[in-house]
Parts: sequence; structure tokens; C-alpha cells
Amino acid sequence: MEDTLMTYINAFIVGGIICSIGQVLIDRTKLTPARILVLFVTSGVILTGLGIYQEIVKIGGAGATIPLTGFGYNLARGAFKDVDKYGLLGAFTGGVRAAAAGITAAIVFGYLASVAFTPKAKR
Repeated sequence: MEDTLMTYINAFIVGGIICSIGQVLIDRTKLTPARILVLFVTSGVILTGLGIYQEIVKIGGAGATIPLTGFGYNLARGAFKDVDKYGLLGAFTGGVRAAAAGITAAIVFGYLASVAFTPKAKR
């Protein structure tokens, strides 16, 4: 029970730190949300390539894999895996293969939300 509780606490802390960094970037810089998104995904890829993000995932679990940096981690991990399996072609296909389920879920649930609710433009 205590081990499970620490898993949840670690995920909350790591995910909270990542999201807090994003909020600080929104509040304190002139970066657009799109640039922050790209910055987070790219940071996840770079930190994975350097072997740092795996350690963050070991500590934070879902708190590290769910935010955008986790998407970059997933892309890089898939590319590394497929490079070992398929060679250079794996660098181009591995990231998409690893992230396919998440991308598909985002598209399907986004579509279902748009059907269920009436979107309105902000004024």
C-alpha cells in the first residue's frame, strides 16, 4: 500500500513540475502555446537521447510520460528501438509506430467530443 501511494505522489510531483514549467513559460515569456508545445516535445526527445528522461520516467512514471515531454520521449524511444531492428529506416518509422496508439486515441476522442458538443468560436 505504501509503495503504491509513493508511486502516485511521485507521479503527481513530476507531472506538476513539468506542467509548472509550462505555465511559467506561458506567463513570463512571449512564447506562443504552439512554440511551447514544440519546445516540450523537442526537450523530451533531446533528454531521451541524452539518457536523462529515462531516469525521470523511473521516478515519475505516468507523471513523466503523459505530458508533452513524454510524447517526445515516446517518439525517441520508438525510433531507437526501430533503428536497432530495421536500420536507418527505423529512425523515420519508429517514432510514429511507438506513438500510433496515442495519436489515434487523440483523434478519435477529439472527434467524439466535437460530435457530442457544439464548438463555439471565442469572441
